[in-house]
Amino acid sequence: MRMKEAGGVERRPLQPRTKAVAAAPAGRAMPSESHCVKLRSDCSKPSLQWYTRAQNKMRRPSLLLKDIFKCILLVFGVWILYILKLNYTTEECDMKKMHYVDPDRVKRAQKYAQQVLQKECRPKFAKKSMARLFGHRYSVDLLPFVKKTPEVSEAEYKYDPPFGFRKFSSRVQDLLEILPEHDFPQHLKATSCRRCVVVGSGGILHGLELGQALNQFDVVIRLNSAPVEGYSEHVGNKTTIRMTYPEGAPLSDFEYYSNDLFVAVLFKSVDFNWLQAMVKNETLPFWVRLFFWKQVAEKIPLQPKNFRILNPVIIKETAFDILQYSEPQSRFWGRDKNVPTIGVIAVILATHLCDEVSLAGFGYDLSQPKTPLHYFDNLCMAAMSFQTMHNVTRETQLLLRLVREGVVKDLSGGIHCEF
Repeated sequence: MRMKEAGGVERRPLQPRTKAVAAAPAGRAMPSESHCVKLRSDCSKPSLQWYTRAQNKMRRPSLLLKDIFKCILLVFGVWILYILKLNYTTEECDMKKMHYVDPDRVKRAQKYAQQVLQKECRPKFAKKSMARLFGHRYSVDLLPFVKKTPEVSEAEYKYDPPFGFRKFSSRVQDLLEILPEHDFPQHLKATSCRRCVVVGSGGILHGLELGQALNQFDVVIRLNSAPVEGYSEHVGNKTTIRMTYPEGAPLSDFEYYSNDLFVAVLFKSVDFNWLQAMVKNETLPFWVRLFFWKQVAEKIPLQPKNFRILNPVIIKETAFDILQYSEPQSRFWGRDKNVPTIGVIAVILATHLCDEVSLAGFGYDLSQPKTPLHYFDNLCMAAMSFQTMHNVTRETQLLLRLVREGVVKDLSGGIHCEF
């Protein structure tokens, strides 16, 4: 029933509230209800924000650890790929085709080596010549091997390995404690005038048949794992010093002779662990082996008296003073090309050990990528393009200067042929 108020306005009767709510469409709240929901939401909002913030803070450490773990995996993956690239993607040479040597050249090389040996040996010639060429950049009285001294040598501990032993003084002293001898063997020191030959690993040695001549030198220095077994006709079988770092040490016992000196070149922290295990005839832990980039020898069949540690100042002097490389910079990844090869380090060592120095098996001819890199495997010269530590061009220039100035003799003609 409709009623009209004064003024003719029609007025409808009020309906119960419950019916109005029930009549509202599904999923849609009435104004009053929406307002209540909004109030409840506003009241609970601070507590929800606090809870969310607390959860995020708790998650941050775990997220950070995950990010660090991902970075480690990425770096490790790149390292593995780099090692695989070095070991498996290098182009191989056909050694049967590559090792032909002109017979006339063989005769000339052998005659030249005999002429070098037959001349009268000149005492202190190598040191005097180096001092003349490089002045104060060459230390005439530098000790070749690390030895126990009452005072710590400041020069030895100025740089990190391989240029020094900074942060490793205690580990060096521990090694020196288990080495009974630290100097050149007495029977070699007694020689009035010593001739050294540094036998490199170059493919140029194969076919020259210089083995007999090389055996006549007073001191024969061999590098890394370059083998004698099966190649003695070309490289001889006499070894006075085997100079290497852990990854370069021969794996075969046949490459070690009872009177050899094993001169260790220490490049990194785990190298100290490895050398100690070799001297003490102990097994190197598996987790330590993981830090080497290739397989290392499990045992060196020599007595503790046969081991020596190369004086790192020789490496420092070779790199920064003679080759004039830049000093090491702090870098997140990789190295500057300021680490000399074992071969060039051995040449500088030889000038400190002997009166006269000769070379054989040296020379990187990068313009001939298809020529053999080594005399004992099927790697091509192109493999040197993958290495990132050594500046072989600068080293070749140094050796060329030494040969032309008459400081050293090149018996195989890979640096500068004089026959």
